[in-house]
Amino acid sequence: MLALFFVILCMTDVIKFDFCEMHIYDYYVVVIINEGVTITPAHNQVLINIVDTYFKNKKFVYITHRIHSYSVDPAIYFETSKIENLAGFAVVSDDYKAKSNAEIEKLFLSKPFEIFSTLEDAVSWAKSILNIAFK
Repeated sequence: MLALFFVILCMTDVIKFDFCEMHIYDYYVVVIINEGVTITPAHNQVLINIVDTYFKNKKFVYITHRIHSYSVDPAIYFETSKIENLAGFAVVSDDYKAKSNAEIEKLFLSKPFEIFSTLEDAVSWAKSILNIAFK
């Protein structure tokens, strides 16, 4: 409960796109992709714009909260790996298929990549790799 309370306090912005919703926090972003979308390398420009706007010159973690069913072209991770200040990537889902797909996706990203069942666990991991203390 404390972690969820902390998460709410640190949110800086919510941005809605035609394919997703992004919740921007001080040192991480939580992304919820819409149902039925196929994420391709072309979507990476949105992430790069977010990085340039909210995380310029500071490390951050990308957390995808997989509430809906959607597809990911693993080729996207080759470009995502080039984002210098991306410290880690987390997938949150309680769905077996989504977790299995994430295990395959993990092979394509050259950054720390973890899979969690809860958003709170993903946020804790993000803080740990960024060396941010719980307050």
